This record gives sequence, structure tokens and C-alpha cells, in this order.
Amino acid sequence: MLLILTCILVVFGLVMLSSASVVKSFEHKGNNYYYFIHQLLSGAIPGIAVLLIASFIDYRKWKRFAAPLLFITLILLILVLIPGITVEAGGARRWINLGPLSLQPTEIAKLTFLLYLTTWIEKREKGIKDFNTGFLPFISIVGIVCFLIMLEPDLGTMSVIVFSAIVVYYIAGARLSHLALLGVSGVALITLLIKTAPYRLARFTVFLNPELDPSGIGYQINQALLAVGSGGLFGKGLGRSVQKYNYLPEVTGDSIFAVIAEELGFFRIIFLLILFALFGIIGFTISKRAPDFYGRILAAGITTWIVFQAFVNIAAMLSLVPLTGIPLPFISYGGTALLVSLSAVGILINIGRQADV
Repeated sequence: MLLILTCILVVFGLVMLSSASVVKSFEHKGNNYYYFIHQLLSGAIPGIAVLLIASFIDYRKWKRFAAPLLFITLILLILVLIPGITVEAGGARRWINLGPLSLQPTEIAKLTFLLYLTTWIEKREKGIKDFNTGFLPFISIVGIVCFLIMLEPDLGTMSVIVFSAIVVYYIAGARLSHLALLGVSGVALITLLIKTAPYRLARFTVFLNPELDPSGIGYQINQALLAVGSGGLFGKGLGRSVQKYNYLPEVTGDSIFAVIAEELGFFRIIFLLILFALFGIIGFTISKRAPDFYGRILAAGITTWIVFQAFVNIAAMLSLVPLTGIPLPFISYGGTALLVSLSAVGILINIGRQADV
């Protein structure tokens, strides 16, 4: 069921990316379907291949590679900060230039960090409630990764990683007092990050009042709301979006949901929400029935990451949360993001194969 559901999401994403990217693709590349073809060849096809391979590899074997994979990821997160090899966009340095291709280390970090964290927690299962041996090392591990990510900066990815880590920590048996301390610290940190970065403060201000600066910092969210609203109940029809004609920024990235809503309308967009809801139900069912503690927390972490990221992306386009700039899983353009997400689903499928049904 999970494999079929994921394939539906990927195919749906390719169809909608083909429609959303046609104007941008022609203007930038001289080919109406450049982004679609690139996503298919660099993300979807290799991603499905890796998913199938990972689904037959015993998920417990990833424990021995968890530390080396995280170490390589940390090196990549440092390399992305070095001028000359970095692709910078929108004031952020998130991509490493590899000639015709680019690599986004933060997307890789979502999986490798989760593999390391769950391996680390499994080894300390009995001491996870202790402040010195459980809580302090946990926040230290999370803090190192988040510090490197925020140097880019990428608050959206940091939020996804932190939330997934907290859910894993909670399922592992953390004390509620420690979780409360994490919550208070998290609110304080996010407040500090907002206040110390003018563009984050502006985004938060616009979130509270979207009409404050419709031609400036509020332009993207206002155009997104216009796209969603103009889609109505049944949409304008596939390929008939107006906002993708250079009105709405990031139509292939974090704004793609607005284009989908404009073309398909409210009733059809419910189908996409149901797909992600089903993904969450199946993922947490696998977690509940996993044959061991490691499988339980790893399945919960992967499911939380993908579902929470989808929720944040969609909620941002509906002005329910501030804009974060994170992609919609399986849908938004990005070969690294799609490849890593499909790899994670392959691991989740393997846990499901061995689950107690």
C-alpha cells in the first residue's frame, strides 16, 4: 500500500510540475519541459530504483552506516558555506555546484541525521530519561546539525529536523519535563532568530497581516492566496493557471501547491490531502507494529518528517503559518529532495515488510 501510495504521489507531482513549470522552463531553458525532464531523470527514476533496493535491505543494517553517513553530511553542510562551489539563491547558500547537477546537503541531512539519531537513541534506550546521559547529549546532537543548517540559512529545514527529532525522542520514552523544556527553548530560539533577521521578522509580520505590504515582502503570500482562491471549487483546469505566468514566485518549489489549487480546485485538492493523510496513517501503523524498538522509532521519524513537511508547506500557502521555503514532498522540483525522500520510503517499506501484522 505504501509503495502504491508513494508512486501515485510521484506521478501526480510530475504531472503538476510539468504544468506549473512550463513558463519558467521556456524562459530560462528554452524548453517547455526542462524542469519536468530533469525531475524525472535526476529524481524520480533513480529515486524509485533506490526505493526498491532499500525496501529489500534489512533496515537494521543501516545502524552500522549511521555515523559515517552523518559525518559525510556534516562535511557537505560545511562545504556549502564555501564561496565558489556554492549555488546561491534568494540570499541562501543551500546547493553545491556539480557542473550540470547540484546537490542540496540539507535534504540529505533529513535522512542521515534521522538514521544516526535513532541509532544513538536505541543504544541508550534505558538511559533516555536521564538528564545527563539522555537529554543533554540529545540537544547537543540536534544543536550541531541545526547550527550548520542555520548558517545557510534554512529555518524551514531546521524546523522539520527538530520536530522529527522531538517526536522520535518522545516515542523513545523521554520525560515530559524534558520535552516541556525543549518546547520553551524552541520558542525562545525561534523568537531570537526572527528578531535577529530582518527578512524573518518581515515574513512574520506579513503572516499576521498579509495585506500589510502586498507589493513587497507580502507579495508571494498574497499571490499564493489569489491562486488558491481563484481555483474555486473545481479549478481552472489542468495547465490553465494564470499565476504561473511570472506572477507567483517559486511556482516549481514551495509555491507549487498554490498552482495545483488554482488548476484543480478545492474538491480535487482534497485528493492530495487524503494521500498525505494516508501516508501518515500507514507510516505510524508500521511504527506501531515494528518488530523492535529501533524500527519503531525510525518508522515514526520518517513518517513525521514527510507528513509534517507537507503540512507546513501547504499551511504556508494558505497563510496558516509563516512562509518557510520548504518543498512539498514528492511534488516540488528538486532532484536531491525527491531522491532522499524516496530512499526514506524504501527503508519504511522494509520495516513494514517485517512488521507484526
